Amino acid sequence: MLCSTFAVVLVVALGTALVGAFPREALKKTCSLSKYRFPAPSELVAVQKMKEQFEDTMLLTDRKCSTRLFHRRWTTAELTVPDRVILVEAELDFVIAVLGQPTAHKLAETHQQALAFLTQAREDLQGCVAAEAPSHQPSGKLRHWLQKLETAKKTESAGCLEGSAILYLFQVLNDLRCAAQRQHCT
Repeated sequence: MLCSTFAVVLVVALGTALVGAFPREALKKTCSLSKYRFPAPSELVAVQKMKEQFEDTMLLTDRKCSTRLFHRRWTTAELTVPDRVILVEAELDFVIAVLGQPTAHKLAETHQQALAFLTQAREDLQGCVAAEAPSHQPSGKLRHWLQKLETAKKTESAGCLEGSAILYLFQVLNDLRCAAQRQHCT
């Protein structure tokens, strides 16, 4: 009896020590991007509607950009998996920041569903960076593009940035799909 009581106390003490050794937040952080391999059709329709509505109004304005922000000499598939996640997180940060303040009020309603989807994807990507590659250093290709993005944010007009964000939404979604496919992206 004494031996079994001792065993129970030992198991409880070890269990408590193990639970305390791993903070609850650390146990919850996982990277699951599988739902972005094939986004729900309703999400894609919302993004398409926003893009089409913007293109209709864009033709009426003068939006000339000096930076070809989304034109790259490399593909997302060429990047490592951590670089892909960082790339898409940066793209989504940019798109959400720009589209969060639509210049045309009639676009605001169309933006809501698409922005909610993009915001959720960015949050999921941030969880992946925190869980899988908190100290990852981006490759030279990616660092150069991130620098180009930061320069464009400071030098380009709001109209140019909005145009770039919307016109390349589907490229961003393809990049998200590639990040979600992990090593299987080609």
